[in-house]
Amino acid sequence: MFTGIITALGTVCEILPLGEGRDMRLVIAAPWQDTGSIAVGASIACSGCCLTAIELKPDSFAVEVSAETLANTTLGRWQPGARVNLERSLRMGDELGGHIVSGHVDGLAEVISQIAENGSIRWRFRVPPELARFIARKGSIAIDGVSLTVNDADQDSFGVNIIPHTAEVTGFSMLKPGDFVNIEIDMLARYVARLADFK
Repeated sequence: MFTGIITALGTVCEILPLGEGRDMRLVIAAPWQDTGSIAVGASIACSGCCLTAIELKPDSFAVEVSAETLANTTLGRWQPGARVNLERSLRMGDELGGHIVSGHVDGLAEVISQIAENGSIRWRFRVPPELARFIARKGSIAIDGVSLTVNDADQDSFGVNIIPHTAEVTGFSMLKPGDFVNIEIDMLARYVARLADFK
């Protein structure tokens, strides 16, 4: 489990095809001082995707990504040099500064626009109808692993405001209209909708 509070920006430094090119191995450079102390098998959220660390070095870690994950997230589009939002898994007793994030990406959203609004930037994203129904004004959402509050939502899009600090410490500073991001809907919304299906 994660909180959606990004603790570092990593960089994809190596991509190796696996399984006849359907899967892949990623090596991600991380600026954490103690990367080498992370246990093999630990979960790390990489731009919102929960991945298992299979090899650790003092300044990087390696993960393997299945074809299923590549097909349903932005990871299949990554190239060497891509910047990655990183968060290590939540430990009992840690501060829960965002919201409960599982690291299981529900789908992709497209950046529609970014417009200055007072001291922040209003970002708008287009989502598929099957995800839009779970997104509500003042609800929580994870975008590339970043815990955010939804400011408005309609039938196929929603908006969030990003303050300068968040843009500086996450990949938001590199996004532009037409880009795609990983979306994880709020866990509570998912279960409420599932319960409603049984009425």
